[in-house]
Amino acid sequence: MIYGIVGILAIKLAVGGGGTTPNQQGALQTIARQPFGKVLLVLVAIGLAGYALWRLVRALLGHGPEGSDRGFDRVAAFASSVVYAGLCAIAVEILLGSGSGGRSGSPSKPAAGVLGWPGGPWLVGIAGAALIGVGLYQGYRGISKDFLKDSKTEEMSPRTRTWVEWIGSFGYLARMVVFGLVGVFLIRAAVDFNPSNAVGVDGALATIAHASYGPFLLAIVAAGLIAFGVYSLTDARYRRI
Repeated sequence: MIYGIVGILAIKLAVGGGGTTPNQQGALQTIARQPFGKVLLVLVAIGLAGYALWRLVRALLGHGPEGSDRGFDRVAAFASSVVYAGLCAIAVEILLGSGSGGRSGSPSKPAAGVLGWPGGPWLVGIAGAALIGVGLYQGYRGISKDFLKDSKTEEMSPRTRTWVEWIGSFGYLARMVVFGLVGVFLIRAAVDFNPSNAVGVDGALATIAHASYGPFLLAIVAAGLIAFGVYSLTDARYRRI
């Protein structure tokens, strides 16, 4: 739901519609404004908490009987659990009425604090480099179709597998662009010692929109984010637990 809504908000930005900020917080706020929105947001918050807990359990216990146990996967699972726990916290803030500010989740605020630490610019730069690495890994997964190893492809029909390959590859490549741009801006913030250079998903998408052929490029990335949301739905059916 979150990736799909962020993609829809980004398409509105591409066509000049403006409106809600196209990031994870904006997506959660959009859910809250729908009919029965608070009920939907409670369900989403529970889902995010469950997903974060599942990723934490995988980090602690490994893959279990359906897959091999690699240290890299455990680290990635732990990082994923932290990210989704943060999204759950944002959902709870919105439910409690304290998360209405569209920029409260901006990376510039934590970046400003970290830059003031001893060695702070290095830490922010390392975080940016790590995000670029994550983005490149997303691109690798999309191009190589490595993500199919996480799915029970033997239970898919040929048509379903082709569909999952297409939307999964498209979605992972879109994530590569977004994560990579956020990482680049974090490194810029570290080099220039300027926390205002740090941006999140919304800033990355706005950067695409302002580039040459920006609305067209943004529409492609937005469609990729929607595709990743659809791919995630197939994950609910075919994921190797």
